[in-house]
Amino acid sequence: MTRQHILSSKTKVFELLMIILIIGINIEAQTTNSGSPLTFDEALQITLTNSEVVKQATFHNRQLEEEIKSVRNLRLPQISLNANYIMLSDDITIDMHEIRDAITPLYGALSRYGVFNGVPNPDPATNGMMPYLPQEISTPLVREQLAAGLQKIENSNWDKLIQKGQFGTLSAGVQWPLFTGGKINAANRAANIRLKEANFSERQKNAALYTQLVERYFGLALAIQAEMVREEVLFAMEAHLKDAEKLFNEGLIARAELLHAQLHHAQADRELRKARRERSIVSEALTNTMAVEAQGDIQPITALFYKKEIESVDFFKISAMNANPILAQVETKKELAGQGTRAERSALLPMVAAFGNYNIANIDLSPNISDYMVGLTLSWKLFGGQSARHKVKSALFLEAQVNEAHLKASRDIETGIEKYYQEVLMALEQMEELETAWDFANEHYRIRKQAFNEGLSTSTEVVDASLALAKVRIERLQTIYQYDVALARLLELAGISDQFLSYRVGAITYHETNNIQ
Repeated sequence: MTRQHILSSKTKVFELLMIILIIGINIEAQTTNSGSPLTFDEALQITLTNSEVVKQATFHNRQLEEEIKSVRNLRLPQISLNANYIMLSDDITIDMHEIRDAITPLYGALSRYGVFNGVPNPDPATNGMMPYLPQEISTPLVREQLAAGLQKIENSNWDKLIQKGQFGTLSAGVQWPLFTGGKINAANRAANIRLKEANFSERQKNAALYTQLVERYFGLALAIQAEMVREEVLFAMEAHLKDAEKLFNEGLIARAELLHAQLHHAQADRELRKARRERSIVSEALTNTMAVEAQGDIQPITALFYKKEIESVDFFKISAMNANPILAQVETKKELAGQGTRAERSALLPMVAAFGNYNIANIDLSPNISDYMVGLTLSWKLFGGQSARHKVKSALFLEAQVNEAHLKASRDIETGIEKYYQEVLMALEQMEELETAWDFANEHYRIRKQAFNEGLSTSTEVVDASLALAKVRIERLQTIYQYDVALARLLELAGISDQFLSYRVGAITYHETNNIQ
């Protein structure tokens, strides 16, 4: 075989190689059509609708709303229905024998020896003429009545029953707190603060979920495009290996070149398998974030992007001080600690309440008991072993602890903002360098290919140039992905995660195949 024939054969192989590289756009289109196309906005809506984290936060808020309603009722009178059945060891009685013993002699003496006059005449027929009975008539009459009274006294039971030993009552009671030392006010304020804290916690969870979705959605976009590049490289290496095996069998190239082709083919196959595994892992992670059942591959159609200019780091720090939900939660904890101190101090003050009770029905209850009662009650613990004062001090220390936690959280968030801001800038710097590297790698590949066509370069050199070009392509994808993730984390700390997509306005969107030359 002549050298010209060999060159012609090798030229055809690398023309095939270039055709495979150029049809990468078609390969990507086929990959896109094989999955379910989904924009980032659509993925976000699905995530917020299905996520267990969001639902949990929603239920927590509803729980606290009901707690607020319950605490408000502490100001209202409490009405209760009470039923009691009581068994005493003995009946309740009053011994009145001393009274009997005191009046019996008086009745006995008067009934025998008493002389009575001036007694009104009870007869209406004669009382006009004789208004008062004469002594000889009134004395026997009064003595007779006193004797009857004495007999009645002697025959009476002087052990007076007040209450039977077994009785039951059905009563309605009411109690209305009038003054609790500020405990009810503190409880109401604390309940509202807890709801506010829960709202901030929900914002934090949503922001963290937003960032996680950015990582996995655009991570899948990166994995798909990286897999596409690895497929192109493997196709090219397969063509090169076949060509090398043919030329080696014909004795036209050294064994070293064949080994070189086999090495790069095995490496390309290994990298493709790895890329497919990574795509599968990220795809599974994305469906987990979206809380959906896996129904085929998801195809992200919102492109990776980067913006060459963003606001200053001070903008994000100021935004974090005003909008970061973690700091807001620490602020609410400070407020809660303050209300806790007020609640503990209320234990040192008296409590005043109005109360009332009405007996609706009873069984064998003494008739001497009133049907209802109303009144005021005051309770003031004057000494309780100093426990209340120690609780107040404990609450004050909790306030101090929360203040320190706020300072620490502020410093950590400021450090985090600085870190992610620098990562964004670093990604931009790397993109500039990779643009230059892309130009160099692309030009190097073009020169090697032209030299090969002219018989001035080996196939190994062309393959090395194509691999270097593929490496730059993947690095560009990874760098833009790192930019998007760092930006999402930066916005999360700044408390403005929902503005992530607004940074796509005027940004450079990136599909790897747009850069194939």
